[in-house]
Amino acid sequence: MQNDRAAGVLVALAAGDALGAGYEFGPPLTDGADVSMKGGGPFGFEPAEWTDDTSMAIPIAEALLEYGAAPAAFDAVVQAWTDWARDAKDVGAQTRTVISAASRAADKDRRTVTAGDFAEAAAEFHGRSGRSAGNGSLMRTAPLALAYLHRDPTDLMTAAVGLSALTHYEYDAGEACGLWCIAIRQAVLTGQLDLRAGLALLETGRADLWRKRIETAERSRPRDFAQNGWVVEALQGAWSAITSTGASPAGPQHLRAALEEAVRGGNDTDTVAAIAGSLLGAVYGFSAVPFEWRRRLHGWPGLRTRDLMILGAELAAGKGKQNYIWPRTGHQDYSGRSRTDALVQHPDDDGVWLGGVGALCRTEELGIDAVVSLCRLGTEDVTGIAPENQATFWLVDSASPESNAAAAHVLNEAAAAVELFRAEGRTVLVHCVRAESRTPSVAALYGARVAGGSALDASKRVLRALPPRQSEPRVPGGARGSGRGRGVDTGLVNEQCQSRPLMYAA
Repeated sequence: MQNDRAAGVLVALAAGDALGAGYEFGPPLTDGADVSMKGGGPFGFEPAEWTDDTSMAIPIAEALLEYGAAPAAFDAVVQAWTDWARDAKDVGAQTRTVISAASRAADKDRRTVTAGDFAEAAAEFHGRSGRSAGNGSLMRTAPLALAYLHRDPTDLMTAAVGLSALTHYEYDAGEACGLWCIAIRQAVLTGQLDLRAGLALLETGRADLWRKRIETAERSRPRDFAQNGWVVEALQGAWSAITSTGASPAGPQHLRAALEEAVRGGNDTDTVAAIAGSLLGAVYGFSAVPFEWRRRLHGWPGLRTRDLMILGAELAAGKGKQNYIWPRTGHQDYSGRSRTDALVQHPDDDGVWLGGVGALCRTEELGIDAVVSLCRLGTEDVTGIAPENQATFWLVDSASPESNAAAAHVLNEAAAAVELFRAEGRTVLVHCVRAESRTPSVAALYGARVAGGSALDASKRVLRALPPRQSEPRVPGGARGSGRGRGVDTGLVNEQCQSRPLMYAA
């Protein structure tokens, strides 16, 4: 579950960012107004494309993964920002001014730009303008929390203030980054939302000021913070989006409701939603981010959802890039497992195949052009299928409730992904490792949708179609399998299928 939460930080940040991109600088929306990753906006982003918020966070993540807390990390960050800004669709005005000034200083001496150049340029900007507390450092700060996950919170606060000061000199900006990073760290480690966790690390007067600001946010809604280009109101807008939707059931529903509320607040919608997303992802995880948002999520420098998931998971692990193990490995090794080659057609829809991981080598032969994966895969294990038609869901084949984040939600999301792909006319493979537990659970949910009747009846049809095995596995949700020795969580499947429909906006 902690891995799921760590992997969710950057993914949910980018999802909020892309969700808000099409509404940036617009007025607040009415309550209940539809919000989607429509793209467009003042900078012409593609649907589901993230903006500068995520693009500036990625170099931070990559540098921290490469160098850890060494000073070289900040130098690598500013060099990547400088390269990015040359062709970026959108760079914040204050950030662009600092990048330009720092680059000129480095060019004058014919050397590579450094973090020191940036910090000096940021201080000069503040000296000229008298203020420098835009929201541009808060929007990108989340990777730092993951890199400092297992270090003293005081070190994290210090690093957050220093990272912010590369472009935003003012105290408000640095302290906002520190408080948000501490909250992300706390959420990943414990699953709890607590924006006050870092107040003890501030001077008494500053802590009192921020406590009042947090209390104001909790009495308000995002639309009440019209000046959310200022870091204080951006933080308040993000926190109010989270707290004002707290009546939603905790988990995936709260994540969606809060990010939509952040966007409905108007003005700097992408940034407020990105800030909120980083903390919501930390508390609810990768599994809580809707597949319809993850499916086409992309942006500079040519990355997609899985890339962000990898960065988050590896930062939290604190071991740097490891090309030989999941999630970065090219191929996940299941060679020691038996029966991975199971493959049958769904009894209620011959356009859906049910199989083990070995079935991935037959996708071209069978005309399969969409895959729903319920187990770990390497980055090169699915070939010949567009990334947006590869749906990945995290399900641990375990009876322990602590093993899976929102198991019922994930099962429904996976079944809904099958339904969506089929509505698009695609031939779908649903697979786990051996098609003995996770695959039949999702297949039963889908079967009840397309054939009608109960999920229990659908599960019986699925079990008859699959080859038998000798022992009964333990399955997601804690129930034992049933029928010819194969495992389907029939209690959870039946409850979920009858409680609400599986639906996606195409």
